[in-house]
Amino acid sequence: MPAIHPTAHISPDAEIADDVSIGSFTVIEGPVKLAAGVKIGGHAWISGRTVIGEGCEVGWGSILGAHPQDLSFDPSVDSGVILGPRNTLREYVTIHRGSRAGGQTVLGEGNYLMTGVHLAHDVRLGDGNILANNVLLAGHVTVGNKAFLGGAAGFHQFIKVGDLAMVQGLTAVSQDVPPFCTAYGINQIAGLNTVGLRRAGFSADDRAAVKRAFKLVYQSAKTREEALAAAASQDWPEPARRFLDAIMSPSRKGVMSP
Repeated sequence: MPAIHPTAHISPDAEIADDVSIGSFTVIEGPVKLAAGVKIGGHAWISGRTVIGEGCEVGWGSILGAHPQDLSFDPSVDSGVILGPRNTLREYVTIHRGSRAGGQTVLGEGNYLMTGVHLAHDVRLGDGNILANNVLLAGHVTVGNKAFLGGAAGFHQFIKVGDLAMVQGLTAVSQDVPPFCTAYGINQIAGLNTVGLRRAGFSADDRAAVKRAFKLVYQSAKTREEALAAAASQDWPEPARRFLDAIMSPSRKGVMSP
């Protein structure tokens, strides 16, 4: 049987695995689904079509599945939140549901969201990311895998953050952060996350190719268009191609520059 504190309020529409634990004064409202091993702290509020995957931990005072902060949002829209397995959400994390019919705000596997992180409607978060305290992601932001987003960094809507990107605390981000890059200040690229690449197991040859692609795009005398044309004429290993593809196919906001 689930371990549910007597002060918690659980909707009869909720689906709760046998070994779930739910803390004091938590509200589970509507057709929420909690998979095996989920732990919900006290004073949390989880509503609507929110699905929480196996082994997730949701911290004290967190709110999942609330309406988007969009003045045009229609509350009758059927949308939700999906958390993959083994995500950790610390205290006061807020994740809002999708803004359109069938829309979802989605987390992959093994992400760690520290205190006060906010994911707005329709955010897509990959696997193994770390979001430090008070990181703010606006609507439709996409984050890849194993990125680190520093405390109180803010991300404008519709942008993309690539795999293994590292963003300094307090950074203001309104353009894409390419894969493997470090960012700071206001839309500024500092360089490559070389330590992250090495720790992630990228070979010396792959790391060298990424560095070569970075220098071609950002540190050569060529214009961006000339650099990308030169890159398109060469063969690149997959990691360098991933970096170049992010530059060639940015979001509507464009890509950061050094």
